[in-house]
Amino acid sequence: MFTGIIETLGIVKNIKREDTNLHLTIASDISDDLKIDQSVSHNGVCLTVVALSPGRHTVTAIQETLTKSNFDEVKEGDKLNLERCTLVGSRLDGHIVQGHVDQTATCIQIKDELGSWIYTFQYDPSVGNITVEKGSIAVNGISLTVVDSKEDRFSVAIIPYTFEHTSMHMVKVGDRVNLEFDIIGKYVTRLVSLGRITASE
Repeated sequence: MFTGIIETLGIVKNIKREDTNLHLTIASDISDDLKIDQSVSHNGVCLTVVALSPGRHTVTAIQETLTKSNFDEVKEGDKLNLERCTLVGSRLDGHIVQGHVDQTATCIQIKDELGSWIYTFQYDPSVGNITVEKGSIAVNGISLTVVDSKEDRFSVAIIPYTFEHTSMHMVKVGDRVNLEFDIIGKYVTRLVSLGRITASE
């Protein structure tokens, strides 16, 4: 489990395709502290460390990951948001993030608010995912609060610290990002669809 509080940025140093798998070697200041089989969130995608070298670690993205995320667009030199799993007993500063990307969204607007930025993302609502105003959403693994929720889009406010210390400053209009919707909201939506609870409840 993760919290969506990004630890550091990693730089993609090498990409190797093997059948339908994608092996990514990433350089970061936490790579030397990792272990084989450890789970690390990369732009919101939970991936297992499969190899280590000084200052670098390698992870593998399978076809399911490539289908659900924007990893099919990752290039050498790209920066990725990295977060190690939450330690039991530590503070949950963000929200519960599983590292399981639900779908992607496209950035359709960036507004400079003279001290912060408002990013608006559009996604396909037919998949069944929803956002709610003041609810939580993970964008490229970053725990954020929804400030404006519509059927097929939502906006988030980015403070200077988040802008500078995550890959959000590199997101441009037209870029695809990874989304993980709030787990509680997903359970409620599922229960409503099954008729276990009604909207009035």
